[in-house]
Amino acid sequence: MKFNYVYVFILFAIASLPAQDFQGIATYKSHRKVDLKMDDENMNSEMQEQIQAQLRKQFQQEYTLTFNKNESIYKQEEKLEAPNPIQSGIQIKVSQGSDIMYKNIKESRYTNKNEIFGKVFLIKDSLENRKWELVNETKFIGDYTCFKAEFKDEYTTQTINEKGELTKETKPRTTTVWYTPQIPVNNGPENYFGLPGLILEVNDGDLTLVCSKIVLNPKEEISIVEPKKGKEVTQKEFDEISDKKSKEMMEQFQSRRGGHEDGERVMIRIGG
Repeated sequence: MKFNYVYVFILFAIASLPAQDFQGIATYKSHRKVDLKMDDENMNSEMQEQIQAQLRKQFQQEYTLTFNKNESIYKQEEKLEAPNPIQSGIQIKVSQGSDIMYKNIKESRYTNKNEIFGKVFLIKDSLENRKWELVNETKFIGDYTCFKAEFKDEYTTQTINEKGELTKETKPRTTTVWYTPQIPVNNGPENYFGLPGLILEVNDGDLTLVCSKIVLNPKEEISIVEPKKGKEVTQKEFDEISDKKSKEMMEQFQSRRGGHEDGERVMIRIGG
């Protein structure tokens, strides 16, 4: 009888959480796998490993998700870059843009402020409802009990073939996330949402995002402001613009092939 009483009380406590006016700030850290193969007779294995080590370090970033019950802002935290000495005549600089992702879960839409090649765009479109598969697995992330969910889809990558041409390849992908009903908001980092609790970890095979800190209902009321400045485009229009610019840059690169000059900086752009 005592067991039944505790069981009912726990269910009641969990069910009552969504009625609260939740606000919070979640901090995420990113890690990305790097498997960069360069068919260049001027680069030995040691030089390629040095380049990959630089890439892995620059992909380690920190993001914040500021959220309430219906809205959120997701952005990369600015940090002071330490001097990156040139190794083997090449310095890698990853340009990840200065995206600000606004999501409105209630209205099922998003606005992504994205600067690409010196121009600011406002990508406005509908949120995609993923068909999550709930998995009977749990684990702790910090003090939070998290449940596993998966989503399978396909994605397209752009690669450079042996002739130096830009080609596209479509591959299958399984994205695994961990969410906690202890924070009852239908949200998560980047464009992830749609589960009965805040998503604290994402892994799509290459990219991993893990929540490292959560502040719920901070003393100072949080402010969530949708980005307003920039050229308004749909996601499809922005992807077309990005592809066109990438091809132009590849053509410029091909015209300058024949080796890197001392101290040349190789620019790699992620997410546009």
